[in-house]
Amino acid sequence: MKTKHMVAGLLFGLDFGTNAFVDSARAADPAPLPSHSRKTSAKAAQVSALSQSKSSSESISVIGAQASAMSALSNMTPRHSTTNVEVVTAKQLLATGQTSVLAALAQTVPAVNSPPAGGIGSNNVARIMILRNLGPDETLILVNGKRRHVGANFNYNTGPATGSEPADISLIPLSAVDHVEIITEGATALYGQDAIGGAVNIVLKTGAHHGSVTLQDSGYYAGDGVGIDGYGDYGVALGHNGGYMDFAAQVTHQQPTNRSGLNTTQKYFSLPNGQRDPRESIIGNDVNRIQGLSRSMLETFSANGSIPLSNDVELYNTTTYSHRDVDAPGFFRTSNNDSNVRAIFPNGFSPHLTAEENDFQVNGGLRGKNLLGWSWDLYTTYGRDQLRFGAYDTISPTYGLDSQTKFYNGTDISSELTSGFKASRHYNLGFLPKPLGVEFGGEYRHDTFQMTQGDTQSWGNGGVPILDGPDKGQLASPGASAYAGTPPSAAGNHYRDIFDGHVNFDAWATKKWEWTAGGHAVNYSDTITAYTGSVGTRYNFSKRWAVRGNINSGYRPPSLGGLYYSTISSTPSYTTAYEASNSAVTRLLGGEGRKGEYSRSYSIGIDATPVDNFHLTANLYRIGINDRLESTSNFGGTAIESLLQEQGISGVRFVQYYTNPVDTVTNGGDINATYLWHLPQGHSLEFGVYVNIADTEISRYRKTPAILAAYGQSYYNQFSQNDLLRTSPKNRETLSLTWHKGRYTVSVQELRYGSVIFIVSPTQASSLWTHVRPQWNTNINLDVALTKKWHVSVGANNLFDKYPTQVNPAAAAPTGSYRYATYSPSGFMGGYYYAKASFNF
Repeated sequence: MKTKHMVAGLLFGLDFGTNAFVDSARAADPAPLPSHSRKTSAKAAQVSALSQSKSSSESISVIGAQASAMSALSNMTPRHSTTNVEVVTAKQLLATGQTSVLAALAQTVPAVNSPPAGGIGSNNVARIMILRNLGPDETLILVNGKRRHVGANFNYNTGPATGSEPADISLIPLSAVDHVEIITEGATALYGQDAIGGAVNIVLKTGAHHGSVTLQDSGYYAGDGVGIDGYGDYGVALGHNGGYMDFAAQVTHQQPTNRSGLNTTQKYFSLPNGQRDPRESIIGNDVNRIQGLSRSMLETFSANGSIPLSNDVELYNTTTYSHRDVDAPGFFRTSNNDSNVRAIFPNGFSPHLTAEENDFQVNGGLRGKNLLGWSWDLYTTYGRDQLRFGAYDTISPTYGLDSQTKFYNGTDISSELTSGFKASRHYNLGFLPKPLGVEFGGEYRHDTFQMTQGDTQSWGNGGVPILDGPDKGQLASPGASAYAGTPPSAAGNHYRDIFDGHVNFDAWATKKWEWTAGGHAVNYSDTITAYTGSVGTRYNFSKRWAVRGNINSGYRPPSLGGLYYSTISSTPSYTTAYEASNSAVTRLLGGEGRKGEYSRSYSIGIDATPVDNFHLTANLYRIGINDRLESTSNFGGTAIESLLQEQGISGVRFVQYYTNPVDTVTNGGDINATYLWHLPQGHSLEFGVYVNIADTEISRYRKTPAILAAYGQSYYNQFSQNDLLRTSPKNRETLSLTWHKGRYTVSVQELRYGSVIFIVSPTQASSLWTHVRPQWNTNINLDVALTKKWHVSVGANNLFDKYPTQVNPAAAAPTGSYRYATYSPSGFMGGYYYAKASFNF
């Protein structure tokens, strides 16, 4: 690409999506380097104080401070500008009683949905985050303003996560977080053109001479799911000129839960006289374990610090490391199932998936001011996620009596190397009432995705037929039952190089009227060069009322996991092959080269403080996405099975792949309103009303490839459409009330989740679908400051032990594996309690 074309795309590609990288009202001089002598930097403390209590200066002004909150020196997003930013403080996160950043955000922010159990199999390894009812991949995750690497776990199973490979913010210690920013409008400009739904920026604690330790015990009313959690942080000084390092760590041990139904199927072959085997009454029907939280152990660590090298330059570093072990049960296999070798498991078996995860990211760089009048940041980030999969208490039936019962299934690895430079400054122009803000930068990224081969028996076909029973002599599906390993054909290392250039402007037409504009030009080595841009505006009618609007566009390429992930998964009833984009099967079934998603969004909003201590924000938006990246329908039938056998894939009933089947439009809006009422004798009450509505619909269907049409296949059937449209609620409402006096704080939340639709299997008739009704949950938390340093808290989420709509009995029978929708937004574990003690020093 020629330089002049890149520049033209940056400056004139404004019908796509980007926003200014500078604050709403800043001084023309470069900002000083942050001071880190206290628990949080001055800027972070200011944001924290503003968001913890809407009663201070924010409650009487929606204009913002005259500070360089978004220069190249800052890791935070400008507030009170053309971009909508919602800030959630550490105090708010901790008050939820949740033990991960993601779970706490989902309880606090109505626009965020994260089902407590994301699905089955590998989808249950980690929770996913959905912002504004878009896909997990369409939200960009940042830590201290720098891109977070994506996880190695590609979610291929059905549910709201299907076809995604997102970053996992649960791997950041809760004790490390100062506050979290939810950025919606303009995020494609501020941080990256792939932030189609928005961005989440996790800002870590800074400063020295502070620390905290918290121990928490939790569990469910049903008596299972006991959790033991400990976390803390400690800030130390580096040198004598304001340097610091904040260390944080967290250990979480989660015991499993089980809410599966009863399995009433016949589990053994009938006796020669036609009667049932007497072992049926011995084994009973309580054999399912698939529906619930998996057993897990998580250890996380972070270090965040900086040290001044001179008055104008500082060295900084942010490091995170996590280790997680997960043990997830699968569908119970009865003794008479063809995937069983009865000489090894005479009573059937419950297969288990194991996952050992090692994840780390290191972000370091130099930043400074007064470089020819510019503030600047030179940085490099490297992140890597490794998932080692295994299976036990299962069988590879085509190896007969020689089958293993424990398997190594292979390792998936993703990594991202980023190096970049950005700079910002202000120009005093005589014809503008305030200085013109300019920010520009360039970035190189190297992304990789790797799959390594599993044990031969985990994927191989041993050629041994079924040894007994009515199907004796036939061949069962190859590979480890439930969780097949990675075959040599799927193993490989794939990469993508990305060159990203951007420029942003922030100008004031009048003292009350702000305009932002910018552009990105990004070259992806395996796809295209994409140009995006945005225009935003904000008008401050007074210190109490402001309106804003944005037009943005974005682009997201196919994830490397989406392009190259391949596996075979099985249930007791059928087996499905998920094919990579470059496989022969995908090409034979009309799978052309994947395209990236282009988006265009429009939004308007208001910020208001009509009276002191009352703060209101409201937004309306429309997000259109062309060539949405999703998984196809499950293609099946005699012709498909024959085609698969010709390609050496036997015993497989369905096949699907990753492609661009549809265009979508999301229309939505949200309202956040809080009021702080100061009462006599030091009492206070804070009221909150939060509403989020996001409705995604399909605006265009891609034409079914000719070969699939000839086979009578639906390219994107109702089952797939449901995964996209109805596995996340279209609306969420929250009412909150917090009472505070002296040492005591009591918080009560009422959360209402909208409905979802749950479909048990791809071939299930629509009359058997489960319509999960809306549900209200009550959460309560009591916090007592015993001393200035000691705090204790007790609370309950889902106080009244409510459960969602049960799965249609006709759909659940006879295996009974699913009693509730796996992705019920309110969860299906019932009431949850917790108690914790904290010591601050």
